[in-house]
Amino acid sequence: MRYKVIDLFAGCGGLTEGFMQTGLYSEVAAVEWLKPQVDTLRHRMQTKWKEPDAEERVMHFDIQRETELFSGWKDAEFGEGKGLDYYVDEADGIDIIIGGPPCQAYSVAGRVRDENGMKDDYRNYLFEHYLQVVNRYKPRLFVFENVPGILSAAPDGTPITKHITEGFASIGYEIVDDLKLAMVNACDFGVPQNRNRIIIVGLNKKCFNNPQEILHDFYNNILPKQKVDHIKTVREAIGDLPKLMPLFDEENHKKRRSHTTPDCDISWHVPRYNNLRDMDTFRILEEDVESGRREYDSKKISELYEEKIGSKSPIHRYHVLEPDEPSTTIIAHLYKDGNRFIHYDSTQQRTITVREAARLQSFPDDFEFVGSRGNAYQMVGNAVPPLLAKAVATSIAELLKED
Repeated sequence: MRYKVIDLFAGCGGLTEGFMQTGLYSEVAAVEWLKPQVDTLRHRMQTKWKEPDAEERVMHFDIQRETELFSGWKDAEFGEGKGLDYYVDEADGIDIIIGGPPCQAYSVAGRVRDENGMKDDYRNYLFEHYLQVVNRYKPRLFVFENVPGILSAAPDGTPITKHITEGFASIGYEIVDDLKLAMVNACDFGVPQNRNRIIIVGLNKKCFNNPQEILHDFYNNILPKQKVDHIKTVREAIGDLPKLMPLFDEENHKKRRSHTTPDCDISWHVPRYNNLRDMDTFRILEEDVESGRREYDSKKISELYEEKIGSKSPIHRYHVLEPDEPSTTIIAHLYKDGNRFIHYDSTQQRTITVREAARLQSFPDDFEFVGSRGNAYQMVGNAVPPLLAKAVATSIAELLKED
C-alpha cells in the first residue's frame, strides 16, 4: 500500500519528485498557482509517473481561495476544477500533506533588500492556508519545507515560528520543540549544492503517542541514516556535459528558441546570451580560479566590475562556481542573470545553463521544464532538490512504519 499525499505550493514538483522516486507514495493532488510550474508538473506526472489524469489532479489555482479550493471553481483565470474534496473523498482520506509556502518573505536576503524588511509581504502568512488544508483533511503528519530565515522572521514582532507552532497546535498537531534540529544541508543527502533548509514535520497527536520523542528520534536518528558518504562536487555534477560557448551574437540569440544544442540531446543545456565584455570578465575570473592564484576577492571583483561597467556596485556581482566543492545555493534570481553562477571552465566563458542548474539541484536529466528559459531557471531555483525530498520521504516512511 502506498501512502496518499497532497502537495501544496507544489512549484514544478521537486518535493513530489523525491516522494515519487521512493515508490512508497501516491500523489492524490497538487496545488500551484503559477502556470509554467503547473504545466511542468503535469507533464512529469503524465510522462514519468504515468498518471493519466494529472491534468486535473495537478491544480492550477490560488490556495488563498479556500472555499473554492475545497469544493471546486470555474473562472476566467484558473479555468475549471473539481476541488480537493473530490479527490480526497475518491482516495478515502490523506496520509500526508507536503509543501512549503514561498520562502521570499522569510529569506534573510529578501528582508535586507526590502525597505520594510518584508513585513508587509502577504507571503508571510500563506502558511495559514496550508494549515487550513491540514485541518480539513487531518493527515497523519505533514512536511513543511522552508528557508533557515524562517527561524528569525518576525514580521509583526512575534516570531513566525511561534505563529506556526501555535497555529498547528490549535488543530491538533505538534512540531519539534527545538526547530534548530529541523535544519538540514542538501549536500549531506547527495545534492551537489550547499543548501540549508528547514524541514518541519508535524505529527497528528491523535495518531502518535509521545510526539516529541518521535520527532527527536526522526531528526537525530532516522533522517541522518539517509546522509551520503561522499559530498558531490560541481565538477562531478556537470563536468560531463558538452562544452558550450555563449550566444554573444544577439540577433542570432533572439532567433534561437531551441531547448537543445546540436552536440547534446539532453534538453535545456543551451547557453544564454552574454556580450563580449561579460565573456572577458568571466574568463578573467575563471582563470583566477583555475590557476589557483585566487587574487579576486570581493574588493578586487568590485574594482573589476567598475572597470568593465563604468559604475560602482555596492554588492558582490560575480562568482565562479568552485569545481571541486558543492555549488553555492541555486536561487531563482538565475532567471534575471547568472553572474553569480559562472561556469568554472575558462574556455567556455559563460554562466550555467538551465540543465546545469537542474543537475546542481539533483533533478534527473529526463525531467523536462515546460515554459520559457526564464521560467525554467525560476522553477529550478525555487524547487526543493529531489534527492533531499527523497531522503525526507524515505525517512517519513520509516517513521510511519515504526509507529
